[in-house]
Amino acid sequence: MARPAALLDPVHGHVAALATDDPRYTAAEFPPNKLLYLAQMAEARGIDCRPWFAGLALERAQLADPALRVSYRQASGFVRRALAGLGVPDAGLRIGREGTIGGFGLLGLAMMTSRTLGDAMVAGIAHHKICGCLLDLGFETVDAQAVALVARPLFGDVELQPFFCEELFASCLMIARELVGPALDPLRVELAYPRPAYAAGYAATFGCEVRFGTAQNRLLIETRWLAHPLPGYNPLTAKQALALCAQQLTPDGGEPHQEIVAAVERLLRSRLRQPPKLNDVARTLNLSERSLRRRLAESGRIFREIHDRVRAERALQLLQAGALSVAEVGSEVGFSDPREFRRAFKRWTGMAPQDARHAAD
Repeated sequence: MARPAALLDPVHGHVAALATDDPRYTAAEFPPNKLLYLAQMAEARGIDCRPWFAGLALERAQLADPALRVSYRQASGFVRRALAGLGVPDAGLRIGREGTIGGFGLLGLAMMTSRTLGDAMVAGIAHHKICGCLLDLGFETVDAQAVALVARPLFGDVELQPFFCEELFASCLMIARELVGPALDPLRVELAYPRPAYAAGYAATFGCEVRFGTAQNRLLIETRWLAHPLPGYNPLTAKQALALCAQQLTPDGGEPHQEIVAAVERLLRSRLRQPPKLNDVARTLNLSERSLRRRLAESGRIFREIHDRVRAERALQLLQAGALSVAEVGSEVGFSDPREFRRAFKRWTGMAPQDARHAAD
């Protein structure tokens, strides 16, 4: 990981030593699950969560979009604001206790149809990012009788360890019990942070010994549980679900986009018929036009190239679907003149719209 750099905390205003110069810090690769849970918790309490989105190039309505991906910078900034605004110290435990296998989507299906609990754990750890997990997960053998799920903070962000570990370990326990039954109890929970004032809630949640101030964050279970067969075992479904999980890690088949690029793409896709100008996009994202140009340049991108690619992708989809004429496709991506669209499409793809349609046939 890159060397630590100073970061001004978006909530508390203090400087934290996080590895913010690591390009992964602003890579949009996490589903917004944690953000959605916290927003729903706020709304259930009558708290306006809209201020928590300020400066993050996100809006409340976007959190329900299954295609949305956020960066660690966006997610952690939101979580800090949420925890400060909610006034619910044990928010992680509360959210984790509501965890169900269905909430894991495709990964939940892959785990349910695994052969054993051990196989389900391996699948969950390998694909944890698609559930919005904001920790680095691992699996280790403790001794002949015990194995452990290990969680480490990303980018040295120890401040959010309690919330993330509470939510992760509590939800993992709920899901494991859903898979193999209520008899599964952890051997021990180890947490690498001081005992909180609400520590009694840990004992009630996990029903085992809980140690604070340890060397690392671990949830320990008996090794014998790994071989426990799962009633929903289906090798074909498990294989298919795992393949789809792998695709979700990088939905476009490449590296995760930087958060600013992803935000611009989302906005352009939502307004293809009347595409906004650069200054409109900047204003929507609470940035100056100059700042937006600079941040795109830092990601190695320019606005026109992003705009053209988004339009080209959509136009190609519509042409291959075959339901619209070339002129109608052009109108769908912001061109009032079909000739102008034809010229632009050939510039983008190297072929005429009709050729792209025939290639699909």
